[in-house]
Amino acid sequence: MSYKYIIKDIPMRHLLIFLIGVFALPVFSLAASKYQVIEVKNGGTISGTILLKGKAPNPERIAVAKNPETCGTDDRMINWVEAGENGGLSNMVVFLHKVKKGKAWQEHSGNYDIDQKNCDFDPWIQVVPKGSGLTVKNSDPVLHNIHIRELKGVRAGKRYRPVKKTMFNEGQPPGSGDIETEIKSRIKDNFIRINCEAHNFMFAWIFAADHPYVVQTGEDGSYTIDDIPAGKYKLRAWHPTLGLQEEKIKITKGGSQTQDFTFKTK
Repeated sequence: MSYKYIIKDIPMRHLLIFLIGVFALPVFSLAASKYQVIEVKNGGTISGTILLKGKAPNPERIAVAKNPETCGTDDRMINWVEAGENGGLSNMVVFLHKVKKGKAWQEHSGNYDIDQKNCDFDPWIQVVPKGSGLTVKNSDPVLHNIHIRELKGVRAGKRYRPVKKTMFNEGQPPGSGDIETEIKSRIKDNFIRINCEAHNFMFAWIFAADHPYVVQTGEDGSYTIDDIPAGKYKLRAWHPTLGLQEEKIKITKGGSQTQDFTFKTK
């Protein structure tokens, strides 16, 4: 059968939708592969510490309303901000903003995982490259409902109420097996919130990375990013509840420099 006869019989509005879809496919592919891996010779290093100024907020108390045999009978105390004795903030993500080319991704075998165990998400926060697979596990003998949402509108230096756009929302009964999903390459921003719709005290976070120049702080709030091509960059530090900060930096060939951040409580 000749394609010209098929096209002839297609209404014009349907043909336009078809053609737009065909030509749009390469756009998403290009968006997913904007970062270019190159050999970085004599790259620079940036390191520092993320500090909290002021007293850390008291944990939020949330009552356990269901499944006490698994989730426990005591109220959950949610530590949204964890600071060490020196004020160093853990659970922070530090990253270079909009890097076009640089070092290769660190090798990772298979999907990234998030587990629901004792009515907690594990890990609480993690970095996942865009386009990577995510395996959702349920190690509990109770129903969980994982809701993954992209946070849109997160801006440096501003208080914000980000728009939450649903990416995935599915129930996971006990014994039903793992759920396979994906952190889509075409999401615009980097910030993802996860919660369980069956238990209102369960939260987790994902930073969807565009490139490998992303790290999480240690327990003392320290970080190091290395093998950076020489040039000017915007260095950002993000915490799920404290917000986003940005500093402009200049990396020299083989150079090392320090950049700290200080977050304040309300």
